[in-house]
Amino acid sequence: MQQTEKLTKKKKATMVNIITVYKLLLHGLMKLVGMTQKTIDIEPGTILNIWVPKKATEKHAVVFLHAFGFDGILTWQFQVLALAKTYAVYVPDFLFFGGSITDRSERTASFQAECMAKGLRKLGVKRCTLVGLSYGGMVGFKMAEMYPDLVESLVATCSVMFTESVSNAALERIGFDSWVDYLLPKTADALKVKLDIACYKLPTLPAFVFKHILEWGQALFDHRKERKELVETLVISDKDFSVPRFTQVM
Repeated sequence: MQQTEKLTKKKKATMVNIITVYKLLLHGLMKLVGMTQKTIDIEPGTILNIWVPKKATEKHAVVFLHAFGFDGILTWQFQVLALAKTYAVYVPDFLFFGGSITDRSERTASFQAECMAKGLRKLGVKRCTLVGLSYGGMVGFKMAEMYPDLVESLVATCSVMFTESVSNAALERIGFDSWVDYLLPKTADALKVKLDIACYKLPTLPAFVFKHILEWGQALFDHRKERKELVETLVISDKDFSVPRFTQVM
């Protein structure tokens, strides 16, 4: 019995997380197509991790803003592989995702937008196209509104300006009581439900895949408190909402 328990513990200790391994391979692949990671000091206590072109280029800048869950490069890997030779591609991690962090208490999409814009300008980006998915689209809307000189155009998918009425209708449709419950799953089964909704039903995958995603700390466990606070700032009251006037191509 004791021998069996020891073998079981040893097996668990040596089990390799497939997401961790995949990310190592993915990072190597990104370098092969001319991308590299940089860490930008936005201000004391605030650091932005971002994938950028290895070499300076005059190509048009395209900035990919990820959704609420994975980091930037895991979300946008296929788009980067397809476009890195044609455009100057930039893929940041939002604060409290991947390698980006802050010691400030701000949790709004506006603060995320401010940090993204400051980081891009420190990298010498003068004009860019933003491509935002879900939460990334929300931050993209803010960047377009706040920095029209930086944002030339915006592509947003699966993204809305989140008023109370829109939020309540969406939660009722997907069957969740709150966005924290939906966006921050605690179990592999809950994660599968979330991904099925987000991806309109995934192909059948082994249960261990979802377990490994949950175990992959950078994806869902790190900074859970801060991410909960990010979620809680997303919804705007109907009475306080006004439609921004965008000058960009949308």
